[in-house]
Amino acid sequence: MSDWPEGRNNDNRGGNRYGQGSASDRPESARAMPHVQRPVPPQQPAPPQRRPAPPRQPQVPQQSGGHDDGSQYDSGFNTGQVYGGGNGGRRGGGGHGGGPGDGGYVQGRPAAAPDWRRRIKIGALVLVVVVLGVSIGTYFWADSKLKRDVDLSRVIERPKSGDGTNYLIVGSDSREGMTAEDKKKLHTGSVEGKRTDSMMILHDGGDGPTLVSLPRDSNVEIPSYKGSDSGKLYPARGRFTKLNAAYAEDGPELLVRTVEFNTGLHIDHYVEIGFGGFAKIVDAIGGVELDIPKAFKDKNSGADFKAGKQTLNGEQSLAFVRTRYAFAGSDLDRTKNQQKFLAALASQTATASTILNPFKLYPTMGAGLDTLVVDKDMSLWSLSQMFFAMKGVTGGDGTSMNMPISGSTGGNLVWDKAKVKQLVEQLNNNEKVTVTSK
Repeated sequence: MSDWPEGRNNDNRGGNRYGQGSASDRPESARAMPHVQRPVPPQQPAPPQRRPAPPRQPQVPQQSGGHDDGSQYDSGFNTGQVYGGGNGGRRGGGGHGGGPGDGGYVQGRPAAAPDWRRRIKIGALVLVVVVLGVSIGTYFWADSKLKRDVDLSRVIERPKSGDGTNYLIVGSDSREGMTAEDKKKLHTGSVEGKRTDSMMILHDGGDGPTLVSLPRDSNVEIPSYKGSDSGKLYPARGRFTKLNAAYAEDGPELLVRTVEFNTGLHIDHYVEIGFGGFAKIVDAIGGVELDIPKAFKDKNSGADFKAGKQTLNGEQSLAFVRTRYAFAGSDLDRTKNQQKFLAALASQTATASTILNPFKLYPTMGAGLDTLVVDKDMSLWSLSQMFFAMKGVTGGDGTSMNMPISGSTGGNLVWDKAKVKQLVEQLNNNEKVTVTSK
C-alpha cells in the first residue's frame, strides 16, 4: 500500500518535495505518517540550585503527566518527595519542618532553658549596688549635718593620751531652735545662752565601756587657758568654782581644759546636745521604756512619775533627766538617773527595728544630728562608736559610776583625789575598773 495520496507515488521525489494538494474534489483521506524521533538536545550542566524560600502554605504534591522513555529529557516535573508540608511534613512521618508554615527542610532549634544562676548573680549584684549607694548617700547626708564647732587644738597643756577613746558628753540647757510653745511645754524657761546641765566621760576601751558622771556642782580649779575667740592667754589664778562655771565662762574648750587639768585624763572627742534635740530623738524612736523604782514629782522640771515600768516620751524624758529638787537637791542622784536613761536610750535605739527601718532611722538621725555639736575631728564613724559604747554600758560588760567624792565645801562636791588618780590609771591602761564612787 502506498504511503502517499492519490496522484503521488513514492517514486516522485524529484519535484517539489513538500507535496501539493489533491486534484480530486474529494477530501483527502488520512494518511499515515512515519514515526519521527525528536532529537535529544545536548546535556547542559545544571545551574547551581538555590534553596527556595519556604512557602507559607502547605503544597499539594503533583503527579507528572509525562512518562520516562528512558531518555535524558527533563520534563520539568518533580516526582520526588516534597519536604515540609505545613505542620511537620508527612502526616505521622516525623517530618523535618521547622514549625507551622515551614515548607523548607529546616531543622528547628530547641528553646534554651533560662539561666537561673546568671539571673541570680545579676539580681544580687544589683541589690549590692543599691544598698551600697543608699549607705554611702546616707553617710554623707548624716556627716554633713554634724556641727563641728569645737576646736580642741585650742586647748593647751594637754595630758598624754592613753589606750582607748575618751568622749566628753555634755547635755546643755540650750534652747536653740525652740519655740515659745516648746519652752513652755518642756518647762525649760527662756534663759538666754546655754549652760551645762549634765557632763559625763565615756571611755571606750578593750575591757568594756565605762561611763563616769561628773556632777556639775563638782569643786574644780580653773587652770590657765587660751580664749576660744580672742586667742588670748589667761593665766591661772588658783580659783576654785563649780565645774559648770567653766563652760559658762568660755565654752566647750575651757570645759575640756578644766576636766583634763583636774583629772589628768586626755579627752579625745567632745559631744554636746541641747534640750530640744534630746526630746526629739526620744519621740523619733517612739519613746524609751524605763523602770522607775520610786514615784516622784518636781514642779521645776515638770516631772510626775509613778513607780514601775513605763514608756517615756520626749517631754517626760527631759523632765526625768533634769529632775534635781525631788532628790533633796542632790546632784549625785540626778546623775544616776541620767546614766540610767542614756543607757536605755542607746540600747533601744541601736536595734534592727530602728536601723533597718528608714521611717524610724532617718527621723531619729535627723533629730539628733540637727542639734549635736561636736569637735572638728569627730567623724560619723567615731560618733557611731560612741553610741554603741553607750549601749554596751548596760550590756553586761560595761560600768557606770559617779566621780568618787570625798566630801563637800561651800556647797560644792570635792573629788577623792586618790581614787580619781587610780581610776584614770585604769582607764588609760584599759584595765578593769575597780574604783567605786564611795
